[in-house]
Amino acid sequence: MPRDPSQFKRRLGLIIGVVILVPLLLAAVWTWITLSWSYSEGDRAGVLQKFSRKGWVCKTYEGELAQYVVRGVAPQIWYFTTRDADLAQRLAKSVGQTIQISYHEHRGVPSSCFGDTPYYAASFVVVGEPPTK
Repeated sequence: MPRDPSQFKRRLGLIIGVVILVPLLLAAVWTWITLSWSYSEGDRAGVLQKFSRKGWVCKTYEGELAQYVVRGVAPQIWYFTTRDADLAQRLAKSVGQTIQISYHEHRGVPSSCFGDTPYYAASFVVVGEPPTK
């Protein structure tokens, strides 16, 4: 242990700085990696039944796509997120229509501030009206 109090304070400050900065830096790098590279990519089609902007602090755009396998059978619901405000605006206008969404899956994103789901919509096309009974 150093005898000079100012040297002790400098070392303590350095140790505290490292203990705080290293985890923050690692978290930032991990977030960047998980949002930069996608685990998978694909397309899904169904009826866009819900689209909203939600969250207390971090507002995200969340949607529900009802995928009908056979008419008359309950649909499978697929939840997705988008971070693009322009895409979100166009999706909001397409609620109730049958659409095909292209998405990227980003696993391991450390916070829900980037979305509630690992599926991020990149684009979509309207393919028709919803199925009728």
